[in-house]
Amino acid sequence: MIMIKARALGFLGLWTVWLLLTAPWNTQEAVAGALVALLISLLPFSAASPLGDLKLSPKALAWLVAYVFVFIKALVQSNLDVAFRVLHPKLPIDPGIVKVKTRLKTPLGRLLLANSITLTPGTITVEMRGDDLYIHWIKVADPDPEAATAAIVGNFEKYLEVICG
Repeated sequence: MIMIKARALGFLGLWTVWLLLTAPWNTQEAVAGALVALLISLLPFSAASPLGDLKLSPKALAWLVAYVFVFIKALVQSNLDVAFRVLHPKLPIDPGIVKVKTRLKTPLGRLLLANSITLTPGTITVEMRGDDLYIHWIKVADPDPEAATAAIVGNFEKYLEVICG
């Protein structure tokens, strides 16, 4: 069942990207995109897709929509923070690598968390080992793993737990 769900989500994702790239749409392009997406989603390597971890309940979908807004808010805030640091005459940075612990158990959840952290300016996921992520932080506010986890991972993790476990 997980393999069917992963293939169906892979097909929908590929077809959506196709449709976005070929706008404005016509019937021939939509059908060609559907066929190509179907062929790719049926290839044997796509069975290992982490999309099978994605939950499709109404609650998970609502939290996914909320997560997009939470991520955009974090993205804007971190962009403004980094811009302030760059433009400040004394360049107030204290870079370092901090260890944070995640509660996420699925590969997809950890992937989304690591990418969300990396996409927000000022933080980069350097390495993942088990439940631990090592994050390069432009201004280490607290080297304590629990405080760093709350500061960096806290907002993202509660949504990702509902979305993909």
